[in-house]
Amino acid sequence: MKRIQYHRYGGPEEMRLEDFELDRPMAGQIVVRVKAAAANPVDWKIRNGALKFMTGRRFPRAMGSDFSGVVEAVGPSVTRFNVGDDVLGTLPAKAGGAFADRLMADEKVVILKPAALSFEQAATLPIVGVTAWRGLVDKARLQRGQSVFVHGCLGGVGRMATQLAKSLGADVSGSCRATAMDDARVMGLNRVVDYRQFSAETLQGQFDVVFDTAGTLSLRDGRTLLKPGGVVLDISPSPGKLLGLFLSRQHKLVVAKISTEVLTKVAEVAATGRLRSEIGKTVPLAMAIPALTALEKQGTPQGKLVITWGQS
Repeated sequence: MKRIQYHRYGGPEEMRLEDFELDRPMAGQIVVRVKAAAANPVDWKIRNGALKFMTGRRFPRAMGSDFSGVVEAVGPSVTRFNVGDDVLGTLPAKAGGAFADRLMADEKVVILKPAALSFEQAATLPIVGVTAWRGLVDKARLQRGQSVFVHGCLGGVGRMATQLAKSLGADVSGSCRATAMDDARVMGLNRVVDYRQFSAETLQGQFDVVFDTAGTLSLRDGRTLLKPGGVVLDISPSPGKLLGLFLSRQHKLVVAKISTEVLTKVAEVAATGRLRSEIGKTVPLAMAIPALTALEKQGTPQGKLVITWGQS
């Protein structure tokens, strides 16, 4: 078996595609033959050491969180899955291991894959889909007819938040790069502005929910965009913004806390076609390290990077 792992924290040059062995699944665990895995910024933030206070210093460490695949083995007491089931899920930051041909997962972070979703589409859902749901449904309590502004509407979470808000009956506007505004309009946004140049004052007091998926909107601009009683959601606040978030009822921090209940709801909406990630590039596991390096350094604004493993 092979997976991408690293032997010390650092840049993309630390990644290696290496042989490894999985232990037998223990109680509550399943072994999944990976069909697809999707890259997220948190994957290289972990490898860079940004979360080492949580992930510790045991090496080698495996990379990758979001995945889809086929159950190959089940541990004692597993009742939700059988060998041969198609599944999707995400691995916790302390574990990793989705960029591999096999992985071990706790059944509590895995769900059955809807038949309407391809393995590639299913792999793109967990982190970005759950983040969008946690923000709009759990934190903002979004209601039909309300207005939403998605800052960074073409990013991974931004696309999900835009589509989810529309599926819930909200009127959605947003910001993105000037060169991609036509792409945003195709998604059905009511108003699209250049995220680098727009003035919050021109949209003052127009939105019930402001979702900062890029983490670059100032506290002041967020408040300016809000209607009275509205809320600003932030998924990646700077250290300087954290204090403001804790001191203001208008601002809420959104964390992608995975639960099978929420992930199932996200997958159900995705299976109807109302929630879909844009896949920018698909590569086999053998070519994943150069693709991950390029993504980390340059970004892929057209959509998510998906790593596949085609062998049975």
